Formats: sequence, C-alpha cells, structure tokens
Amino acid sequence: MTPEETSWWNWDHAAAAFPLLIDGFKITLLATVLGTLIALVLGLIVAIIRRSAPAIINAPVTWVVEFIRMTPLVVQLVFANLVLSPYIDSTLAIGIWVLGIHYTTYMAEVYRAGIDSVPTGQWEAATALSLPRVRTWRAVVVPQAIRNTLPALGNYAISMFKETPFFVVIYIPELVRAAQGYGDQFFRYTEPITIAGLIFLAASYPTSLLIRRLEKKLA
Repeated sequence: MTPEETSWWNWDHAAAAFPLLIDGFKITLLATVLGTLIALVLGLIVAIIRRSAPAIINAPVTWVVEFIRMTPLVVQLVFANLVLSPYIDSTLAIGIWVLGIHYTTYMAEVYRAGIDSVPTGQWEAATALSLPRVRTWRAVVVPQAIRNTLPALGNYAISMFKETPFFVVIYIPELVRAAQGYGDQFFRYTEPITIAGLIFLAASYPTSLLIRRLEKKLA
C-alpha cells in the first residue's frame, strides 16, 4: 500500500468526496425545510385542538401525540417505509412526512405553552369586544403565542436538521448516507465522515447563534 493509502487523511479522497457530500446535503436541507414547515403547521393545529376542542376529539388526538412522541424516530421511519412504500414511490417523501409528523408532537407542546402564556386579560378583552372565536385565535392569541415560542421552535428545527441522518435506515441518500456510500466504495471513511460533520456544524452553528440572538431580543 502507498503512504497515501495508509495515512490518516488523504486530500485527494477529501476532494473527491466533497461534491457527493454537497449533493447529499441538498437532500438533508430539503428534508429539514419541508419537515419544519409540516411540523410548524400541524403543531399549531394540534395545539389549538388540544386547547379548545371537546373531549371526544381531544382524547384521541392526545393519545396519538403521546404515542408518536414516545416511540423512536428510527422505528417510525422503518415502519412507515414498510407500510407506505408499495403506495408511494418516493422514499424521500415518506421520510419528510415522518420527520415532520414526529416533530409536530414536540412543536405542539411548545405552541401549547405559548398559548397558555397569553395573559387571561387578552381572552377577557376579546370576549368583551364580542370577537368571534376564530378571530380571537387568529388576531389575538396565535400571534402572541408564536412570538413567545419562536426561539424554542427554532431549536427544534435545528434538532430536526441533526436527526436527518436517521434517513440512512431507509436508504435515502442524504449527507451521512452519501459519506457512508463513498467510504464503502473506496474504503476511506475518515475523509467523508469528517467533512459531513463539518458541513453539519457549518450549517447549524450560525443558525443556533441567530436563534440565541432572537431569544435575547424577545426576552
């Protein structure tokens, strides 16, 4: 074996792996963005249901939320892929929806805390003004709840980004899968795995700093 093949780091392999990792990162980023949008929308809907719906609706919704939140994301990915793959051609679509629905359960709790933090006087004022229930939620409660929960929601978005490597269990070619694929082909894992970790760091760290600044601004 040549010295390059036995050394800990090989720049040629690092350069060769980099374009493949960027392609994988695009899938990771797409899954994070779409999964976050799903979780933000569904999480708000679930929070409103759990806050205001009658018990006959609230009880099954609560049970489903607790079941999803208490089971591992990996298990959910594998199970959904086995059940849905005969009907849905895109494994990526399955992964995105599973990721989004999984984090819906966490974001719903964040929203619910934000809704509970709205002062009672705001509800009483809306009632005194005879505002319709829908308008009270849309114009009074939801804007304040979202403002109070933006930092926590952002933190969950970062967590979602860091959990996309679980897509490897259903063979989605995201960032870590691309790194593993290169290592399997050339028997060089150090370079692609290291670069993948640096890409995750480069993408998530500035976002965490932005959320921290936002949190201080809203405090």
